[in-house]
Amino acid sequence: MFFSIIIPLYNRPQEIDELLHSLTKQTYLQFEVLVIEDGSKNDAKAIVESYRNQLDVHYFFKENEGQGFTRNYGFERAKGDYFIIFDSDCLIPSNYLEEVKNYLYDHHLDAYGGPDAAHESFTPVQKAISYAMTSPFTTGGIRGNKKHIGQFHPRSFNMGVSRTVWEKVGGFILTRLGEDIEYSIRIHESGFKIGLIPNAIVYHKRRTSFSQFYKQLHFFGRARINIYKHFPAELKLVHFFPAVFTIGFIFTIVCNILYWPLGFVCNFFLLLYFMLIFFHSWSVNKSLKVAFLSSISSFIQLTAYGLGFIQDFIKRVVLKQQ
Repeated sequence: MFFSIIIPLYNRPQEIDELLHSLTKQTYLQFEVLVIEDGSKNDAKAIVESYRNQLDVHYFFKENEGQGFTRNYGFERAKGDYFIIFDSDCLIPSNYLEEVKNYLYDHHLDAYGGPDAAHESFTPVQKAISYAMTSPFTTGGIRGNKKHIGQFHPRSFNMGVSRTVWEKVGGFILTRLGEDIEYSIRIHESGFKIGLIPNAIVYHKRRTSFSQFYKQLHFFGRARINIYKHFPAELKLVHFFPAVFTIGFIFTIVCNILYWPLGFVCNFFLLLYFMLIFFHSWSVNKSLKVAFLSSISSFIQLTAYGLGFIQDFIKRVVLKQQ
């Protein structure tokens, strides 16, 4: 089984250096790497070329189109039986391809996704953000979880599709705003089998600051409405949770100003909720600092996603704007 690893890249030379270095440690060696620079001003050509003696690596530069169409560019040039997509801010464990190969031999999948985790080298903020995106107490708990709700939709930071899927379904038709979910829904609807490979873990850095994390999650909230416009049945109750939390938080503030007894009750439940997050993160990360930061990152995740969701729900669903 031969893999083609496809990595879209935009102005992140340091990230691709770390990612390629992690790929030199793979125990399974039947793979190539395609790095597609998506119109970057700060390109990584020299860094990628420096790995030619360690990896079967190919560098391409194209005009900026966004990550979805950049992955398609890689699909068109890949030689593998499976195309594996990574985000440039991932680190790949040495046994990743071995785990994927063994799983695919034992359980046929036409497309797959894998979980993400925090690496020991991550900063406390990165570990807290990783917690917020994978915790059972936030909507992140449904990502890469064996007990996912409804159909499993691989996410493009860690996703694989067979050549057969590419030939019959094609690639991404959206370049951003939920392009990976839209793609996996079309793969499902074409009759292909998609599943989670539990041990195909990547270490996903995500964002390095809370301000960047807020912008990303606000975008994710808007992306969910974009998916709804293409596939209305894919909007589930769980996707409303961050919006409900956000509205509840605003209601709590109003109550504290206008009617403090009700505000006191709301404060109690908010405090209880974030205490659960704090102690769960402490047990997972073994760090009081990360546990404290996890409370902040979870709040940001819920409110940023909720505000993005509400914004585009009003604009695109209620007001019917394009």
